Amino acid sequence: MDSALLVHRLHFAFTITFHYLFPQLTMGLAPLIVVLKTLALGSKDENRRELYSQAARFWARIFGINFVLGVVTGIPMEFQFGTNWSLFSRFAGGVIGQTLAMEGVFAFFLESSFLGLFLYGEKRLSPRAHWWSAVAVFLGSWLSGFFIIATDAWMQHPVGYAFNAKGAVELTSFWQLVLNPWAWWQYAHNMSGAAITGSFVMASVGAFYLLGGKYREHAKIFLRVGVVAGCGFSILQLFPTGDGQGRMIARNQPVTLAAMEALFASQPGAPLVLLGQPDVNQRRIDNPLVVPEMLSELTYRRWKAEVQGLDAFPSSLWPDNIPLLYYSYHIMVGLGTVFIAIMAVSAFLLARGKLFDARWMLWILLLSLPFPYIANTAGWMTAELGRQPWLVYGLMRTADGYSKLVSAGNGMFTLLGFMGMYLVMGVLFLFLIHHEIEGGPAADSAAAH
Repeated sequence: MDSALLVHRLHFAFTITFHYLFPQLTMGLAPLIVVLKTLALGSKDENRRELYSQAARFWARIFGINFVLGVVTGIPMEFQFGTNWSLFSRFAGGVIGQTLAMEGVFAFFLESSFLGLFLYGEKRLSPRAHWWSAVAVFLGSWLSGFFIIATDAWMQHPVGYAFNAKGAVELTSFWQLVLNPWAWWQYAHNMSGAAITGSFVMASVGAFYLLGGKYREHAKIFLRVGVVAGCGFSILQLFPTGDGQGRMIARNQPVTLAAMEALFASQPGAPLVLLGQPDVNQRRIDNPLVVPEMLSELTYRRWKAEVQGLDAFPSSLWPDNIPLLYYSYHIMVGLGTVFIAIMAVSAFLLARGKLFDARWMLWILLLSLPFPYIANTAGWMTAELGRQPWLVYGLMRTADGYSKLVSAGNGMFTLLGFMGMYLVMGVLFLFLIHHEIEGGPAADSAAAH
């Protein structure tokens, strides 16, 4: 691989991975804040109403911090389309510019405007109007996610385009772009993943407060909402969203599916690999732990269905880094299974009225906080590594899309600069979050005990 291409890929991978740490929590918290505001609005007990309102305000402050960092780290990525990936922008800008512009003009504007109303307008708005501001923030954040997903989905499964006289692509159908079936499955899977992050973070903070003996009533609210939502979204992440996305890959990118499973040879009744180490040179899985015929059943709903392996495709069409793709995919799936187990046990204890006193489970919830971030990152790595060697699947290779006049040295210089700046922002983010958690959800700490 050309050294400049490698640097440009690393540059974008670093910036987008760091950036997505923030919007996945804002998108995950947005519906939970609406739930808290709904509980406050519907409560007839004044004390309970205030507890729910304090909980909503607390998570809105966490939301706001993440929102600001998401904006600051997201803007440079759009500039990278011109600085690092100018040939790709010239080729595909007539299509992806539509959804990227709509994300900024409509979704971001909606989210940011009503976030200001929600954070600073509670005393000026009626309770119902303040609830509507929370709903608008939720709609804005999830609409923003849709336009970004629709952009990526077009790169995975191009639709509604035509070539112009200069060899670039132009949009011929806006509705095909936004109704792309790949986009809807990917969107559902991504948003359930974001909701899992929000649910685990909320439950983890609730567990932290209970273990420390602080803000007990607020902590119980965090745990109830976080566990119930986390249990539901963890199941949705597996089925139908994960299943639907997997079958979409099997139909449209069979070579990607083969690389994700490290299936080197086409075969009927293909097994599902649970554990193992892919050896690309020898074209085999070392130390495999498999479920016979399960991949065929999951993919085609027939136990004996033939699944194409990597041997069915020229090596020039194989993803660039099969081991990394394989491990990313299996980390995502493995953690997703763990999430279902954690939340199912927590929900069982909650229904039995034992969760708040089960310190062993509270510790599990507390220590689980980073894992949804890891799973979401692994999921996006699976999507982007799986599309390789294409920038736009079947239309433009990654090697043809980067800025040829930007050298590897220049790219590395800016990458190191970004790393330094993002380190500072990361430390600032942790300080602000620590300050909010230590301050607690109650306006008067004495009232929370």
